Amino acid sequence: MNVLIVYYSLYGHVAAMAQAVAEGVHQVPGVTATLRRVPETLTDDILEKMQATEAQKTLSTVPVCTLEELEHADAIIFGTPTRFGNMCGQMRQFLDATGQIWMRGGLVGKPGGVFCSTATQHGGQETTLMSFIQTLLHQGMIVIGLPYAYAPQMRIDEIVGGSPYGATTIAGGDGSRMPTESELDGARYQGRHIAEITKKLGG
Repeated sequence: MNVLIVYYSLYGHVAAMAQAVAEGVHQVPGVTATLRRVPETLTDDILEKMQATEAQKTLSTVPVCTLEELEHADAIIFGTPTRFGNMCGQMRQFLDATGQIWMRGGLVGKPGGVFCSTATQHGGQETTLMSFIQTLLHQGMIVIGLPYAYAPQMRIDEIVGGSPYGATTIAGGDGSRMPTESELDGARYQGRHIAEITKKLGG
């Protein structure tokens, strides 16, 4: 069984979470994870001005997802940075190209989930996840979040991402904060959780 992890990452925060999600998927025997990114829509000139060129060199080694891969996957987990409380434009453009898949019900019944990154603690983590989940529901997918069985998302001794709607991380206003071990563990938990449910549904 294959869990497809489709994400966009500008500076590497979502990419780190995606890797952790994949690690969680691989903890379930008989289930593999495939990492894919959505196409970049920004020009090289803009990326340079945003000081994202070096990060993009590393991120570009991950293959771009095809629409066919969405239908062939047993489950799909999406990852996105937040843009004003919503998913990024690159992810939105990719999803907007799935109209034909929607018309033939190509994703109906597939387990799916979402994880994200925001600049600040209150920068739209839950609104991004919830608005993203609307797309999954329109596609007929079975939405799986990050249950409170992953207790570290409730800790108050440090600033930490995470919500019942999906794993999250906080990048900091200048983007210098990378995902903490607690946040990465949340991503691993969500990946494992979705993989386990996918295996049960396919069993």
